[in-house]
Amino acid sequence: MRVVLAEDLYLLRTGIERLLRGHGFDVVATVDNGPDLLAALLEHRPDVAVVDVRLPPSQTDEGLRAALAARREVPGLPVLILSQYVQQLYARELLAHGSGVGYLLKDRVLDTDDFVDAVRRVAAGGTAIDPEVISQLLTPGRAPAGLTARELDVLALMAQGLSNAVIAQRLSLSEGSVSKYTTQIFAKLGLAPSPDTHRRVMAVLAYLNQLDPGTSPP
Repeated sequence: MRVVLAEDLYLLRTGIERLLRGHGFDVVATVDNGPDLLAALLEHRPDVAVVDVRLPPSQTDEGLRAALAARREVPGLPVLILSQYVQQLYARELLAHGSGVGYLLKDRVLDTDDFVDAVRRVAAGGTAIDPEVISQLLTPGRAPAGLTARELDVLALMAQGLSNAVIAQRLSLSEGSVSKYTTQIFAKLGLAPSPDTHRRVMAVLAYLNQLDPGTSPP
């Protein structure tokens, strides 16, 4: 499996590269800035890109913007963001695609096997999204058409990776009521039952995809 890795910190970049190679990945390019990342992605068209958000020259959102630019040239190019930060504007655009995307926070990646599994899952067209990322992206008080305020409350807690039992406790509801709300959310967002889809994550992605288009860059 071919990987392009973008990370500006030398020790972290070499550490991730060795980790990936040790698990059988072919790291075809490692870069430390946004322009080189875009060039590498368009040249190699890897099976997956592992990208930090903040890269030179601006040290703001170069990595994420380069990944988005590459996906516009190579539709469906799998991208896993690995960062200390949630860049809300461009992250919404990336995650709204709903397939072959991931966003993990560095300080919450605590297990090597989980990280490697996330890379493989994104490469296969799945998703790997830290609940904390989605929680930060949810816009309080704004529901897509047909989703009630209570359903949005449930959706926000689903984004944090909470079970129905915990959501029920947080919202002072019965577990049966939460189950009913989740079923309604899936139905309203057009998420049919599927053994291959994590519908709780996909529900949040569908929500993000229905936000006001004005919140995303052109």
